Amino acid sequence: MAIEIERKFLVTNDSWLKKAAPAARLQQAYLCKTGPLSIRVRTSPGGQAFLTIKTAEAGRERFEFEYTIPAADAAHLLQHRTGSLIEKTRHIVLDGGNRWEVDVFSGENEGLVIAELELTAADQAFGRPSWLGAEVTSDARYYNANLAKHPFATWRAGN
Repeated sequence: MAIEIERKFLVTNDSWLKKAAPAARLQQAYLCKTGPLSIRVRTSPGGQAFLTIKTAEAGRERFEFEYTIPAADAAHLLQHRTGSLIEKTRHIVLDGGNRWEVDVFSGENEGLVIAELELTAADQAFGRPSWLGAEVTSDARYYNANLAKHPFATWRAGN
C-alpha cells in the first residue's frame, strides 16, 4: 500500500528559480471527491497521463495509488471533471539535499505558488529554504481537489 508523506508551504519569493530544473506544464482534474477519497486524472508533457486515487485525510500522511493511463483516455476524462481544471507549471528545485516540487498555478488559481516536499517519515527533519513561507500542509483549502471546487481567484474576490 502506497503512503504519501508530504509537507506543503506557500512560496514567498522567486529566489528558488535560480535552482530550478526545466519546468513541466501539468493539467489535472478531479473526477470524484466523495467521503474519504478523491480520484484525479493528470496529463503532463510527452503524452504522459495518470489516474490517481488519494485518501482525503488532512495532514502529512495519505494513501496514494497512481496508475499510468493512455493519453487519449486522460483527455476524455478531463472533459468529465467536477470543478475547475487545475493548471500549473511544476519546477523541481534541489535545495539542501532535498527535492522540492514548486507548483506555479495558472488559470483560475493564478497567483498561487506552493512548494511540496515528499518525505520518508512524518517526523523527518529538513532544511527550510529562505523562499518558504507559511506551512499549509493541514490547510485543506490548498489541496488541489479543493482548489478545483474553490479556486484561488475566488478567495481574492472575497467569495
